[in-house]
Amino acid sequence: MALHKIFRAVIMGPPGSGKGTVSERIIKSFPLKHISSGDILRANIKAQTELGLLMKACIDQGQLVPDDVMSRIILSDLRKMDQSSWLVDGFPRTVCQAEALDDAYSVDTVINLDVPFQTIKQRLTSRWTHLPSGRVYNTDFNPPKVQGMDDVTGEPLVQRDDDTPGTVTRRLKSYETQTEPVLEYYRSKGVLETFTGTETNKIWPHVEAFLNRKLSSVNRKAA
Repeated sequence: MALHKIFRAVIMGPPGSGKGTVSERIIKSFPLKHISSGDILRANIKAQTELGLLMKACIDQGQLVPDDVMSRIILSDLRKMDQSSWLVDGFPRTVCQAEALDDAYSVDTVINLDVPFQTIKQRLTSRWTHLPSGRVYNTDFNPPKVQGMDDVTGEPLVQRDDDTPGTVTRRLKSYETQTEPVLEYYRSKGVLETFTGTETNKIWPHVEAFLNRKLSSVNRKAA
């Protein structure tokens, strides 16, 4: 589907809700560019930009990256795509960040993946990673051919600190307190669309149908 008007979307959901998978499917099916806040942050830290160094100092001290730093980094990347339609993943995480995004751009829709925390805990604590390549396995639905070993290199898999049961519980709690108000913020603006379920493959057809309707309507208004 070609777009006659720039369309801007945000995807939200707790860690482990399938945002990455759904984002990949969206950009394969629709003419949107995927912007991952995690990728942008890692690139800034690696390139040792001024904001990247500031951010690394926060992370090293176990502090949250301040809202204004996060907003400046992400908005600086979005400005390079002023004439593009995009899907932002992993930002905004606080109401302050949502307001900064709103000041710069009009967000057309916010896709919220509502997956029960119990499902996420099960999913994340079953996740094992091959660190050098970033390949991720799940002992429940995508296990390695040999237990504990990467399919390609045969090297050992590790469970990232982020995926241990205690950390997962803390991350979900933090998401709830920080990001729930952002969902409320977008709900009050009438742009929030929530998709509830326990399996990405079952949630995806609903997201796809919604975006087909939404983008068709955008095209009709632009015509």
